Amino acid sequence: MSPPKQLKLGAFMRPVSIHAGAWRYPGAWRDANFNFQRLHYLARRLESACFDAFFMADHLAVLNIGREALRRSHTVTSFEPFTLLSALASVTSRIGLVATASTSFDEPFHVARRFASLDHLSGGRAGWNIVTTSNPDAALNFGLEEHLDHASRYRRAREFFDVVTGLWDSFADDAFPREAASGTYLDPERMHVLAHKGEFFHVRGPLNIARPVQGWPVIVQAGASEPGRQLAAETAELVFAAPTRLEDGREFYADVKGRMARIGRDPDHLKILPGAFVVVGESDAEAREKRERLDALVDYESAIDALSSQLGTDARRFDPDGPLPAIPDTNASKSGRERVVEMAARENLTVRQLARRLGGYGGLSFVGTPGTIADAMQEWLETGGSDGFNVMFPYLPEGLDDFVDKVVPELQRRGIFRRAYEGATLRENLGLPRPPNRFFPG
Repeated sequence: MSPPKQLKLGAFMRPVSIHAGAWRYPGAWRDANFNFQRLHYLARRLESACFDAFFMADHLAVLNIGREALRRSHTVTSFEPFTLLSALASVTSRIGLVATASTSFDEPFHVARRFASLDHLSGGRAGWNIVTTSNPDAALNFGLEEHLDHASRYRRAREFFDVVTGLWDSFADDAFPREAASGTYLDPERMHVLAHKGEFFHVRGPLNIARPVQGWPVIVQAGASEPGRQLAAETAELVFAAPTRLEDGREFYADVKGRMARIGRDPDHLKILPGAFVVVGESDAEAREKRERLDALVDYESAIDALSSQLGTDARRFDPDGPLPAIPDTNASKSGRERVVEMAARENLTVRQLARRLGGYGGLSFVGTPGTIADAMQEWLETGGSDGFNVMFPYLPEGLDDFVDKVVPELQRRGIFRRAYEGATLRENLGLPRPPNRFFPG
């Protein structure tokens, strides 16, 4: 009899809670998003529970929201991901360290060098979340008057990936003999000059850092649009997906893994982890009360701005007590907008109701006892909905401690989550192969 399939668990930690009311919850650490000692504690707790990865999203602009919503935002200030993860690498030893780096506003050489450095510093625990950046305000911080259109962003992302991974392969694993007697530090025959010339980039190379410990840091992707799914199938090894229902999760899972098989990639070499907002209680009723108390802390101004951000248009001009009107295409995230429109139609929500839902957190939620939460996670795992979850905590530290102390032991008791790490690198713990060097095979 084959052993049960194992969950993979990431922790979504920027912001430390995605819920707008998290910092106001009784007993919550109000500065957890921008306090290294707090983040140090959280990372160590997650590692003690054998989480696969500490995941940091990134934002390249303060959201263009109203003054009242801005007044209530706990995400305005947070650490730059590489700086924080490099610091956390020195106080952890097994948990993966995943950072977002934009393909729209960065350069491949910079990204390749930073992730290679993080992988070496952490002993092989780095992961790169490839994003195309949907926030048009970010363009204004990089000398641009407007954002690239959606299709161009994804073409640029695909070429960006090719350049970065090519730079990581600049040196064979044995390129640095460091032979004092002969005076040979580097074997130039084991170095490759990339000389890339494409639509968006001209990059000579080689990278001025040895090949990463993992060969390549783990490739992570989060887009769910048609171009995003194709990019994931072609490049990703971990996908942070956003379905809100199990049937949607199964469709996404089958679609992306089916695309991989058709282009010759092994579907087992990709792990799909939907984001899951988890509230734990001693009873289902207590958990629901916690969620309701949390949602009540969200101001309507923040809620309507969250809706506007998701839709890519100003939702204040809509009748708050009427249905959501037709939303034209914008240059913002297509998959995010489609999820919101579908939710409003499916649940017959008014604009006001929809805003309040999104103002807290409108995605996939597991609210209940450790047993009911484990039931739901196990069903997703065993019925082709996911390979695990990217867990979002409702408030810190209690929400994270509840999951570590109560849900993780229940998952372990069922035999669907590890009790110890399988290896030292993020790839080993995710069950992913080390990619061969395209220029120095064997």
